[in-house]
Amino acid sequence: MCAILTYARPDVSEEFFVEMLGRTLSRGPDMSDHIKMNGGWIGFNRLSIMGPAPTGMQPFTHRGNAVVCNGEIYGFEPLKEYLASLGYPFESGSDCEILMPLYETLGTAMFRLLDAEFACVIYDGESNEFIAARDPIGIRPLYYGYDNDGHIIFASEPKNMVGVAKEIKPFPPGHFYKNGEFVSYRDMTTGGVYAKTGWQPGVAGQGRHLSGVGNASSRKTSGSLTLQDASGINDEGLDAICEGIHDRLINGIKKRLTADQPIGFLLSGGLDSSLVCGVAARLSDTPIETFAIGMDIDAIDLKYARQVADYIHSNHHEVIITADDVVESLEPVIKALATYDITTIRASIGMYLLCKWIRENTDIKVLLTGEISDELFGYKYTDFAPSADAFQEESKKRIRELHMYDVLRADRCISVNSLEARVPFGDLDFVDYVMAIDPEKKLNSYGIGKYLLRHAFEKDALIPHEILMREKAAFSDAVGHSLRDDLIAEAEKNYTDEAYEKGIEKYDHAKPFTKESLFYRDIFEKYYPGQSKMVDDFWMPNKNWAGCNVNDPSARVLSNYGASGE
Repeated sequence: MCAILTYARPDVSEEFFVEMLGRTLSRGPDMSDHIKMNGGWIGFNRLSIMGPAPTGMQPFTHRGNAVVCNGEIYGFEPLKEYLASLGYPFESGSDCEILMPLYETLGTAMFRLLDAEFACVIYDGESNEFIAARDPIGIRPLYYGYDNDGHIIFASEPKNMVGVAKEIKPFPPGHFYKNGEFVSYRDMTTGGVYAKTGWQPGVAGQGRHLSGVGNASSRKTSGSLTLQDASGINDEGLDAICEGIHDRLINGIKKRLTADQPIGFLLSGGLDSSLVCGVAARLSDTPIETFAIGMDIDAIDLKYARQVADYIHSNHHEVIITADDVVESLEPVIKALATYDITTIRASIGMYLLCKWIRENTDIKVLLTGEISDELFGYKYTDFAPSADAFQEESKKRIRELHMYDVLRADRCISVNSLEARVPFGDLDFVDYVMAIDPEKKLNSYGIGKYLLRHAFEKDALIPHEILMREKAAFSDAVGHSLRDDLIAEAEKNYTDEAYEKGIEKYDHAKPFTKESLFYRDIFEKYYPGQSKMVDDFWMPNKNWAGCNVNDPSARVLSNYGASGE
């Protein structure tokens, strides 16, 4: 990860701007730089991943323009070759260096071309304005706010703007900002090209298809690759749909294995992270590095993670934590996350401590994770969806809100430990494809959730079959049932019933509804006073559905949790 910061106010002192930029130095500890343009300041903290030589340091400048970007641009090499043929003088191996000539050539139309996880700000010297954009899912963080005099600030994290911006807001994913307006350039809830090229609900094999790179496909996207017509495919059933899922996920993983720094893999032992590890292990010539974490007394997933690691022959590492570790990390985690959401905080404890261990004990700089599968294929609670349309609408809602919850968790837990996160399930082509599948086929009518994803990889034997078909456990529970219980107990110690009733009255927005939620909110307000609207509300199952009207976000409280926690 890296950190970007721009402040459209040239009369701000350099000392003040540098102090603001320094608040996210952990995101980019390798190098820091800033420059003053006519319209204000632009700064960058670098974590060197692609093109790590000093020539890859940002901001990149050209002809009075400048750009900073926290991101990975996949398949950038052909674009770079093309821009170089037009005479652009590239100086580094950084993927992000293509952004400046792309903007100078195409303007804001460039954002639709990018196959990327990114947040960037461009200073246009001719118009004397800052233009910002964020990837369509919001995997890379970006926030904005205005100071008391109306000058806009863009930053990687809220902490950069605390005390400066009146109200800090998340930058909307899939949008760019220009001339004071936010413009949508891509909506990931619509099915994308698959919805626009003749895809019909329930009909697979239409639209575009990839085939034939070794075990998987090698379809390339975003201008750097060519789309291949699949009009000759006749199988329009479930197997064809699963083939599309299979090929696109493998391609999404494959493109994220390119880095100029060592790569590791978070392995919980659940379906999603196990598939990422299984595919990567099959594609790698050497054993991959996998990492798992669990409580010292009741970790559910450690044994499953070890089973996967043994099967794929990875170099596996286990980190064991205690109740004291959980409680002691709570405040640093909330400070890093900039959220008060219950499920996000619970699930972040283990990830934060695991990433901290990785940073302190290895040379790993890049981590692949399994986020964004649930939003596409379903949670435990979506088994209660009353209809396919309701399932689809819930999926769309979760995709739109991802940047405030699971994606935020992965970014902060990893970046605060000076590591970079890559999320294969968030591959744009993969998400487009899955969102275009007939939701009737995504409902749990197969006796097990996320069946399409499981069935897609049955033939490959990339991971043990019992893991492929294992019921999902919530990550915070899988680290250990006691983790949740320890946090609830700590909150109980801090508030009497009277103190709780009085405490919740302080808040109008996202009103706490348990002692645990009040505990988190009070810590949040300590670091981000009055900024609760950065998060819409608490992540909870859809309470309008029968079976989902619960008062705790853990899947543990649902009647269908079954064997998930065993």
